[in-house]
Amino acid sequence: MLLKKKIPMKYVLGKIKVELFLVLSYAISIEIFHIYFNNIAVEIPIAIPTMIGTIISLLLAFKSNQAYDRWWEARIIWGSIVNESRSLIRQVMTFYKDPDFSVEANDFKENFAKRQVAWCYSLGESLRNKDAIKPIKHLLSEDELRFVKSHHNIPNAILLLHAKDLRNARDDKRINTYQQVEIDNTLSRLCDAMGKCERIKNTIFPTTYSMYIRMTLCLFILLLPFGLINLLSWFAVPLITIIGAAFFLIEKMAIHLQDPFENRPTDTPVTAISNTIEKNLMDMVNEYRELTSTCEVTFKPEAAKQAKEAYFVL
Repeated sequence: MLLKKKIPMKYVLGKIKVELFLVLSYAISIEIFHIYFNNIAVEIPIAIPTMIGTIISLLLAFKSNQAYDRWWEARIIWGSIVNESRSLIRQVMTFYKDPDFSVEANDFKENFAKRQVAWCYSLGESLRNKDAIKPIKHLLSEDELRFVKSHHNIPNAILLLHAKDLRNARDDKRINTYQQVEIDNTLSRLCDAMGKCERIKNTIFPTTYSMYIRMTLCLFILLLPFGLINLLSWFAVPLITIIGAAFFLIEKMAIHLQDPFENRPTDTPVTAISNTIEKNLMDMVNEYRELTSTCEVTFKPEAAKQAKEAYFVL
């Protein structure tokens, strides 16, 4: 996604290059026809294309607004995924009983964090219809990779691995039932966010609405030269082209915004958001690992107790 960068005009015009060529060719053809066959040229009141242009403006405004709502909803959902991912790892790190900062507990928390990062990457890639396994191979163990590959929905399989780890932690009395329920509620909210993204992805914008706008826009372009040709002569050609380009660009913008998971520059930046989540979660894990290493080096039971108290006070 292009963030706070100047978008090249070549990229913008490239989206409507076919429409621009057709409008320009049509405007030039009408002008040539008017010059050589002036006695049979057709002239219509400029008010007619003006009224049609007003109708198109209202339709495009409505479509752009609805398309932006879909894009903004997707962005809100991924914002909630950031918050829930941080909450999930914070809950795991604080609920999991580890009186001596053991290596086993550290591995459990680190694996949980890596698995959550993998969930974010796999969700983003699956929404874009890309390979959801490739970006998460370094984050999961071989057994976990084998497990998720047997499922069609990779992010859902990763959530299932989360749930299994929580059940094992409860059975080992590392967390109690109430803590398990609290963490499971966070997993449920992540699953809910995943479902919302899939709803946006799988619910298409009404095609008939787009078709009617395109038909009305084409009618407007067809009639516009006959209302301007006698007033502006050759100056009508660039004016008609610019007006047509403005309408087509607004229509194209709405089409791109209405599908926020198609791997376009205007999409919801799911990869960038996943990178942010990875940095945040790994920072939390690395801080815990440093405390663990300190306790292992000192070999003093009191050091583990003091480190743990300092960690949770901070």
